[in-house]
Order: sequence, then C-alpha cells, then structure tokens
Amino acid sequence: MRRREFITLAGAAAWPLAARAQQGERMRRISVLMPFTADDPAGQTRLLAFAQALAQLGWTDGRNIRIDLRWGAGDPERIRRYAAELDALAPDVILASGSWNHGAAAAGDSCRAGRVRAGRRSGRSRVRR
Repeated sequence: MRRREFITLAGAAAWPLAARAQQGERMRRISVLMPFTADDPAGQTRLLAFAQALAQLGWTDGRNIRIDLRWGAGDPERIRRYAAELDALAPDVILASGSWNHGAAAAGDSCRAGRVRAGRRSGRSRVRR
C-alpha cells in the first residue's frame, strides 16, 4: 500500500472518532426550588451565590447544565406542587433552599419513595437512583 493511500484510509477511519469527541458530554440538569418570591433580595442573593459557585467549578447554565428554577413564595402547597413538578423532570440534582419545613414539603414525595436519605457528614442529603 502506498503512503498516500494509507494516510487517506487512516484519516477516514479516525474521522468518526474525532466527530464523537467534539460532541462533548450530555447536558446535566439541576432543579432549584426556592421558598422566596422571585423578586425577594434574599432569594436572589442565594441564587447568585449558587450560580457563582457552579461557575467556579466549570458549570455554566446553558452550556453544560440546565437549571430549572421555581419560586415557592412561602406557600407550602405551591412548594409541594413545584417539588413534584421538578422531580418529574428527572434532574441530576435537586436543590431545595429554605427552612426544614420547606425542605420537608419539597422532598416529601421523594422521601416516601425512598429516593432521598440523609448524608452521614455535614447534614448533606443524597439521592439514590
């Protein structure tokens, strides 16, 4: 086989691998449930801090993650409804901000289903799939 034919053949074989490598990872999904109203300064501050921390770790909304955000406005029924809605989106992570009452309302269905359990360290929760 001549050198030129070999290079052409090798290039054609490598092209699908290069194309696959350029596609990148799948978009990760984060669901965020805030107990505040959308215009509440405390809620905006927390959300901004969360987005900045993600950016420092290399995660950017619209580039490699998608953030689905709901504002519960302090209404337990609305928080329950939004929690179920966000859970149905099958996110990789759910962040529920607020007091224990809001967190219990938000995680109620998932806790009953056995998908959320308390972490062993620093009060974190883990989701099993």
